[in-house]
Amino acid sequence: MFREFAQLLRPARSVPTTIWSADSPTTFKPRPATFLSLVIGLWLFGTGEAMFIAAGLGVSPWTVLAQGLSLQTGWSVGVSTFAVSVAVLSLWIPLKERPGLGTLMNAVIVSISIDVMTPLLTVSGGEAFRYFQMIGGVILIGAASGFYLTANLGPGPRDGLMTGLQRVFGWPIGWVRAGIEIVVLIAGWLLGGVVGIGTVVFALGVGYSVAVFMSLMKFFSPKADA
Repeated sequence: MFREFAQLLRPARSVPTTIWSADSPTTFKPRPATFLSLVIGLWLFGTGEAMFIAAGLGVSPWTVLAQGLSLQTGWSVGVSTFAVSVAVLSLWIPLKERPGLGTLMNAVIVSISIDVMTPLLTVSGGEAFRYFQMIGGVILIGAASGFYLTANLGPGPRDGLMTGLQRVFGWPIGWVRAGIEIVVLIAGWLLGGVVGIGTVVFALGVGYSVAVFMSLMKFFSPKADA
C-alpha cells in the first residue's frame, strides 16, 4: 500500500487521461463532469495566484506583467490578466494554433477568480502567515492544474504560445518556456510589477507541484476506475 502511494506521488511526465477527460480538446460540448473539472481547476488556479498577490512576496512572471500593466493603466489585476490573455491569443493567429473551450474559459475565469479572491485573501498577518500563503499558492496551483489540464479542453493562452513557438521554430520546449518567462518577467518588472522571493518560489516550485498532482490524477484514470 505504501509503495503504491509513493508511486502516485512520483512527479508525472505527461498529462494523464482521467474518467472526466474530453475525447477531443476541440470539442465545445463537453460532458458535465469534464466541464466541472475545467471550471474548478481554473477557479482554483486564479485563487492560487491571488494567494501569491495577497502574500506580497512576489508573484509569477505573468502576474508580474499583469501587476505592472495594472499600475500603468489603473485596471484591476484581473482585468489586466484578461488583457494579457487576449494579447497572447492574438499571437496564436500567425502560429496557427487552434483554441478550445478551455482556452477561452481560461482567459475569463482565472481573471475573475483573481479579482474576487485577492481582497478576501488579503488579511493582516505576520511574516510567517505571508509565507504560508505563498506556499499554499504553490500547492493550490498544482492541484488546479491537475483538474483543468486533465479536462483536455484546450491549452491556456500561454501554454498554446509555448507549444506554437516550439512547433514553428523547432526550438527545445524548455528553452521556449524559459525564454517566454524571462521576457514576460522583465517586461512586468519594467512596468512596476512586484518581483521577490515569491517569484523565485513560483519558478522553482510550481512545476514540481503540477507534476505531483498530475501523478495523483492517475488514480482517476479509466484503468484505475475499472
